[in-house]
Amino acid sequence: MQMTNRFFGISAGLAVLALCGSAQAETLLSKHGDWEAFTEKENGKLVCYMGSVPKKARGKYKKRGRTFLLITHRPKEKSTNVVSFRAGYTFKKGTQVNIDIGKNGFKLFTDGGWAFAPDSAADNALVKAMIRGAAMVVKGTSTRGTKTTDTYSLTGFTAAYRAISKACKV
Repeated sequence: MQMTNRFFGISAGLAVLALCGSAQAETLLSKHGDWEAFTEKENGKLVCYMGSVPKKARGKYKKRGRTFLLITHRPKEKSTNVVSFRAGYTFKKGTQVNIDIGKNGFKLFTDGGWAFAPDSAADNALVKAMIRGAAMVVKGTSTRGTKTTDTYSLTGFTAAYRAISKACKV
């Protein structure tokens, strides 16, 4: 299943707006390889985020919603490097998402159709691995027991990360 970054921009904007009802329209900062960088205002505060869609999405599913991964900075809240993954389905209760980048493995907790790193140390370690990596594999399980494997390119990750960090002065 091939997806394009043009699709991502719409998806990310809708996801972020859904998460924060009082957000204003996103602004595309820049595109870098397979990643896009954005800013927007949330309750009058600057939020910077970047994201991508998988290059490959595998699983025996009939229907799956939008899938993407975001890295978000909220400097006014002293929140940086927050990793969030949207699966395009609701996760099976009690399951984790496994992310592999090279020899590094990470586990994210699930909440509905989203997965997050357990704490800021894990977020930071994951972002560091993404900067150094070339590809990232994300595995999850839906409420129906369907296993999915999404492969993300990390081409352009570092440049997009620098763009959001500069925009949010972090």
